[in-house]
Amino acid sequence: MFEIKAKDGKGRVGVLKTKHGDVKTPALMPVIHPRKQVIDVGKYGADIVITNAYLIYKDEELKKKAIDEGLHKLINFDGPIMTDSGSFQLSVYGDVEITNKEVIEFQELIKSDIGTSLDIPTAPFVEREKAESDMEITLERAREAVEFKKQNNIEMLLNSVVQGSTFLDLRRECARELSKLNADLYPIGAVVPLMESYHYKDLVDVVMNSMKELSDTVPRHLMGAGHPMIFALCVALGCDLFDSAAYILYAEDDRLLSTRGTFKLENLQEMPCSCEVCTNYTPDDLRAMPKEKRRDLIAQHNLHVSFAELRLIRQAIYDGNLMELVEERCRAHPALLEAQRQLGNYTADLEKYDPRSKKSAFFYTGPESLSRPEVLRHMQKLRQMPKKRDLIILPPSRKPYSKFISGKLGEFYVHGNKQEIDLDNADFMVLDIPFGLIPLEIDEVYPLSQNDAPKTRDVDSIEFIEDFITEFVEYYDQVLIHSRAVRDLDMDLSKYDLSEDIRYRKDDVKKIRAIADYQFGVGAGESLFKGNINIEKSKKTGKIRHIYDGKVLLVNMRASDSYLILSKEGARRLHDALPYPQNRVVVNKDSEPFALDGKSVFCKFVVECDENIRAKDEVLIVNEQDELLAYGKALLGACEIEQFETGQAIKTRKGMKK
Repeated sequence: MFEIKAKDGKGRVGVLKTKHGDVKTPALMPVIHPRKQVIDVGKYGADIVITNAYLIYKDEELKKKAIDEGLHKLINFDGPIMTDSGSFQLSVYGDVEITNKEVIEFQELIKSDIGTSLDIPTAPFVEREKAESDMEITLERAREAVEFKKQNNIEMLLNSVVQGSTFLDLRRECARELSKLNADLYPIGAVVPLMESYHYKDLVDVVMNSMKELSDTVPRHLMGAGHPMIFALCVALGCDLFDSAAYILYAEDDRLLSTRGTFKLENLQEMPCSCEVCTNYTPDDLRAMPKEKRRDLIAQHNLHVSFAELRLIRQAIYDGNLMELVEERCRAHPALLEAQRQLGNYTADLEKYDPRSKKSAFFYTGPESLSRPEVLRHMQKLRQMPKKRDLIILPPSRKPYSKFISGKLGEFYVHGNKQEIDLDNADFMVLDIPFGLIPLEIDEVYPLSQNDAPKTRDVDSIEFIEDFITEFVEYYDQVLIHSRAVRDLDMDLSKYDLSEDIRYRKDDVKKIRAIADYQFGVGAGESLFKGNINIEKSKKTGKIRHIYDGKVLLVNMRASDSYLILSKEGARRLHDALPYPQNRVVVNKDSEPFALDGKSVFCKFVVECDENIRAKDEVLIVNEQDELLAYGKALLGACEIEQFETGQAIKTRKGMKK
């Protein structure tokens, strides 16, 4: 029903399959009023819409037509339609004239593609007692709806809405209980008041805590989110669907949406974008029009802007630069910037879903970039890497650093137990932003060279470097820091002019072993690269391309990111070296012969996998006795592989069948 096509952090491009067609996500569902609608939203990019089943149920004329002709004919839309149950009216008026079972039955009767149980929307910042009581009713009705669907063989997909107000433990509890029901979609409800009051920081907390307990296998719908300025942030939180009537409601009030906020027509001297409305009309033209015509044109603009932003977000996910777009968009308003900074508290949650390698470079756009998953991952890897006695810290140069650092290195500060330098027992690292310290042996691995930042360091990045170095030097007996590397830093280091030369000597075998340790885990380098190591380089670029033991291929090195791609012998050596379940995907008995033949592995056949596997990792495919069957590239992260029952998990490179 739902399949992931591309991912970046928790953001994902997916396909939601329904009876009336497939929907590419992230997607906006414009709200269609069953009697008042005048805009053909499909013409402007809507693949799916949402309307209110309760309003149809209450209107005898609409109800009869919907039952006789179907919902799609009623609102004149051929694609998938989601229906709300009347929860909004319940929150406004305190009661509705329909039961939970009746509204589910009615939504199926009028042939809604996706229906919703009658949840209780609980406003933010209410008393805890009310939030708990409302949540229990919501859960009870969700269980009732799922059971009713099962008993009556209802084909309609079903929403189960996460409630809990702004009590984060209640949001987690509600999401956890709903996940047990195996509903088809999980909307996150009652967040409109947070967005209307610019409480975006609280929105981040509510969504991220709901996400912690929701299955990755179903789409997540942020109810009532319709302003394009928040789409990128909400997609980064893991939201797949949005719905809103903002496009027409704002148009009624002569307001034009944009990714930078909202423009009032009365204040405009120039049109705000290059859509067909903005290029064909001036603000004076619109102001001179009759109200209805002006409203329709502004609504068209609002739809254009909204769908254009979603296209841009999907492309950012494909390219791997979603977080750069989020950082750019969140500078449109201080409350959004605060939300972006709040998201930094959830970096570990995002990292579980973030591919290790991406198409685009890492661009540092400000202090918020230091909270991205790539930075956290590098810090964790660096702490795990084998350490030598001394650490030599160098200033940044052109990238890749190891290519341009040579000769006598200059004057250093010394910290720690001052002693004679043994260059064979020293780690050479470059101090740079955003990754703090970068060992020269692994500096070509993505994204350690594939990044860019301003030469002028901001205060936050300087403090980040100081804090990290202060912690990291404790691993070493002696630390030498180049004078140019610390000119911006306020650190307690005594100056010491070394009498001997310090030179960096390149060693390709050390380099490939360090990359293997960084990529696969400590010990992988020594195990992979033993014997008569022969390194073949590109004649054009000088980069390592293939690594052999004699004439037996061990690995290839991917030119774009310097990650190692296993051969059959490399997979055998890695399997022998690393303890179970490290770097492994375990498949069931039914899948064994297909894996041995080199067929791709599907999620439903996976019984276990290493929790540290991320999308695009090189992995070992084994059976439940840990016998090596094949090797390949992960298409999803470990948490997704274990949850999905459909779709590919591993693109197998080769099976081990002789």
